[in-house]
Amino acid sequence: MAPLLQPQSFLIATWEGGGSVPPALTVARKLVERGHAVRVMSDACNGPEALATGAAFTPWTRAPSRADRTRASELLQDWRHPGPDGLRQTLDALWTGPALRYAEDVIEALRRDPVDLVVTSEMLFGVAAGCEAVGQRFACLAANLSLVPIPGVPPFGPGLAPAKTEEDRALHGEIAQFTVNLFDHGLPALNAARAGLGLAPLPHTLDQLEAAERTLLATARAFDFAPDQLPERIRYVGPQLDNPGWAEPWTSPFPADDRRPLVLAGFSTTFQNHAAVLQRIIDAAAALPVRLVVTLGGSIAPDELRPADNTRLLASASHDAVMREAALVVTHGGHGTVMRALIHRRPLLVIPHGRDQNDNAIRVTERAAGLSLLPDAGEAEIRGALQRLLAEPAFVAGAERLGAAVAHEAANSPVVEELEALVGAATSEAPQLCPA
Repeated sequence: MAPLLQPQSFLIATWEGGGSVPPALTVARKLVERGHAVRVMSDACNGPEALATGAAFTPWTRAPSRADRTRASELLQDWRHPGPDGLRQTLDALWTGPALRYAEDVIEALRRDPVDLVVTSEMLFGVAAGCEAVGQRFACLAANLSLVPIPGVPPFGPGLAPAKTEEDRALHGEIAQFTVNLFDHGLPALNAARAGLGLAPLPHTLDQLEAAERTLLATARAFDFAPDQLPERIRYVGPQLDNPGWAEPWTSPFPADDRRPLVLAGFSTTFQNHAAVLQRIIDAAAALPVRLVVTLGGSIAPDELRPADNTRLLASASHDAVMREAALVVTHGGHGTVMRALIHRRPLLVIPHGRDQNDNAIRVTERAAGLSLLPDAGEAEIRGALQRLLAEPAFVAGAERLGAAVAHEAANSPVVEELEALVGAATSEAPQLCPA
């Protein structure tokens, strides 16, 4: 990396949605280490982790701000609303419903401490609108695969493989349009926020993202079904995978001479009503010659599960450390866990529960890096999948191939250079904010 000529200033805006936080804080840490001034805005519970990166921290005050990560404070209730209704609930609760409150918070922060560039979660539409209202330059950081349709990429949601026929392409087009329409559930709230900010209404919710200088996808191009050519304003910057600050150090709870293969089951750090599937994984592994570690991540209480003799339940653990010893990983398919497992070249059993998880699962199975099951898969199905992953070398080979490519992109991420270039392309003076 070339020497830093002049420090720049950044405001990174994110929200406590489990996997939405670590990529933002990883970018914050990288910018701080590069010598830049960084402030993070997020839920109050993210303060200690943000400060540990070396950044300053400001909690949301008007916008939703969780004081902790307990199930009681969880705003995402999409597990209660299957299918598209889950996205509608998320829009209402977080992404568009409180858009004006997010906008007012970010405008206040910018007036107090102007910055060269805001880097926001692409789903915080209110932050984008607030930046637009005051003439603040900003970029979007997607913590995983793009939820926004991209030409040539299978649309978000159902977990589709790349189109191979005209019928496939037509279906993908219909689903992409459905996605646009689904996000428009939040359009009335977003346009009401825009009116309050003195901005004209938009025809579609996703049009708000067009005001961004760039959208950076914090995933690997090699993992995604990426087209040969992306729109100019969209860039892959590789996975951003610092360990969360709340994860406990790993010390194996098994005797040192226990040589049975280690299996890690790591599911969502946000509640997705997944205790039942964790129990089926425990029961399936109980009859196998393996050691099973289940990390609960704060979303499931230990007394909700019945561990078998070969199972250990941990509140949390450094997944990097566990995966170095593991033979395979069982997961709901959250992007961060999938990326981390692949970087460690570990085959995966993915049991998606919604969100982006079906899309992550198909990218694993299409590369023969693992298997996927439905969330209601029974104990026998899960046991059979575990046996296959342990016995068939093809899955290890698939994880090695895909994992090597993902690891290369993670290790050579251009995210700092991309953000520095955006600032460098404009005037070096701090932005002059317009009246709200």
